[in-house]
Amino acid sequence: MRLPESWTERLPFLQPLEDEWQPVHRAALIIAATFYLLFLFQAARGTGALLMMDLVFVPIHEGGHLLFRFFGEFLAVAGGTILQLSVPLMLATFFIFQRQILGTAFCMFFFFEQLLPVATYMADARAQELPLLTIGDGDDVIHDWAYLFGKLGVLDHDTQIAHAVRVLGWLGMVATVAWMIWRSLQIKAGKGRGGSQ
Repeated sequence: MRLPESWTERLPFLQPLEDEWQPVHRAALIIAATFYLLFLFQAARGTGALLMMDLVFVPIHEGGHLLFRFFGEFLAVAGGTILQLSVPLMLATFFIFQRQILGTAFCMFFFFEQLLPVATYMADARAQELPLLTIGDGDDVIHDWAYLFGKLGVLDHDTQIAHAVRVLGWLGMVATVAWMIWRSLQIKAGKGRGGSQ
């Protein structure tokens, strides 16, 4: 895809987006596709060792509360989810500019995958049955989504919103894996400007 020349003249940092994606070795593609399919299977069952990946995002989420606390209570509470989703998105952006298919797919897959625990947390807004983690004093713990939905006036719709977020997460994960396979095979077949490897 070629960007309009005026864009790359005014915004030279966009120049790498005109480069072709780097080829992916067939064995690497098979390993990656197998990993994602196994992850999707375990996520659908709700159990499995690969789901421990979510533990990586717990300190990121909690760090988001600390990072955004300077911008008021609402953003401090929302900051956990903001950073939880922003980190894989920012990493995906890096790999997009590097034109690396597997790195982009990995980060985008986990961006969408993180919508699943976010949806679980959202669905608990009224029930508040989930155990909560916090940094600092446990007496001041706030259920993020009970607070956020309450402020936004949509608390009664917590489960419907959570369902939509969960569906988006699943669609995004599947679409990411499909894109990774399609893009890798397209380059392998020599259809991209970069030719075959």
